[in-house]
Amino acid sequence: MLRDIWAVLGQPVALLNHAHATGHGNLPSVYAVTDLAAASVGAAALSVASLLARRQGRVPAVQVDRVFASRWFARTIQPQGWSLPPTWDPITGDYETRDGWIRLHANAPHHRSAALRALGLDPHDGSINRETAAAIVRNVNAGDLETEVVAQGGCAAQMRSAQAWLEHPQGRAVRAEPLLAIREFDAGLPCADWPLRAEKPLQGIRVLDLTRILAGPVATRFLAGYGAHVLRIDPLDWDEPAAVPEVGLGKRRARLDLRSLEGVATFERLLSQADVLVHGYRSDALEKLGLGEQRRRELNPGLVDVCLDAYGWTGDWRNRRGFDSLVQMSAGIAEAGMRIQGKSVPTPLPVQALDHATGYLLAAAVLRGLGRRLDNGSGSSTRASLARTAAMLMQHSLPQRRESAGLPEAQPDDFASDIERTPWGPMRRLLPPCAIAGTLMHWTIPAGNLGDSAPAW
Repeated sequence: MLRDIWAVLGQPVALLNHAHATGHGNLPSVYAVTDLAAASVGAAALSVASLLARRQGRVPAVQVDRVFASRWFARTIQPQGWSLPPTWDPITGDYETRDGWIRLHANAPHHRSAALRALGLDPHDGSINRETAAAIVRNVNAGDLETEVVAQGGCAAQMRSAQAWLEHPQGRAVRAEPLLAIREFDAGLPCADWPLRAEKPLQGIRVLDLTRILAGPVATRFLAGYGAHVLRIDPLDWDEPAAVPEVGLGKRRARLDLRSLEGVATFERLLSQADVLVHGYRSDALEKLGLGEQRRRELNPGLVDVCLDAYGWTGDWRNRRGFDSLVQMSAGIAEAGMRIQGKSVPTPLPVQALDHATGYLLAAAVLRGLGRRLDNGSGSSTRASLARTAAMLMQHSLPQRRESAGLPEAQPDDFASDIERTPWGPMRRLLPPCAIAGTLMHWTIPAGNLGDSAPAW
């Protein structure tokens, strides 16, 4: 997997000789999730090493721990005396239908309302629970309900087999896309330069983070770990309390209303001063706000512009809302897990591996773009999707029952000794999943509440 990722990034094959994996064990899954974790983390870390080689004249050694990479795909924090809020809304989950299974995603209030409307229920009725929804879903066809939820502006995915997804128009569209669609632009600028010090390679790099759960924040957390100045921008009314302690690390966090003239003006000013933009809006969303690719390029010709969506950038589903768990249902991953493990319910990967892996791919794409700016002053655009990451995983590991001892239990020494002070309480953070010789992955800003910073550099 790492070799294929590295080839898509267009990086020298010889650099692969400087990356090594350690650790034993695998996450329990019918697909090779630990291999995916190690490969994607390795691609991001090796991309940092590639940048450092431009200054040092040699490539520093990169080591990826398979166990820690797998754990970083799950949870990195250990709260000290407090608990995280629930990850899922009660309505979110898998439901048996008349002809199969469907997953409803209701974590955001507007997605919850859309799902309930599609079921003919009043979103304002506080007595509605999962049992109420399940009783209705049992009597409908999965495909019909998926269509209705999407039409209502919500998120849902019928469980399909891998073969059904291969034959589906969107499945075919995704398979025809590259893992990372990369374009370069002659910005007409002198080659960029910054210190590129080994202790903080990305110090001085400004990253504008316009992403939410979960892949984009994983990417920018990684970049912040090597010194990037990350400014995350969220809407006025958005929150993700279960995820922010995980992925808010290392960033300043501000809010803007991009539907207002003032908000757009502020965003454009920030963008014109940024080196990198990472965004996870649907492919048509920024266009509708007047912030399409052409406008972004006008504001900042040398911008390293990296974006992701759920279901790919071509095909009829290119603007469809989606999340990791939904893509696993659509693409055949949950069906393979259920069938091969002999389960009676959809059985997805043990972690949100598509999100996390795509996050590290995005980070690697950012670093590649920064390298090209150093070399020739060019700007770049890179597109990724959860569905295309799923295709890579499925291509590289045929589903099978994998008998293994799993991963060793986390020990106290697996966490950093420093206490991370946050608004929710103190916590310890898992040690990094990778190591670059002479360079330390380290964050200076603890995780904190969204909107606790000003929208300014």
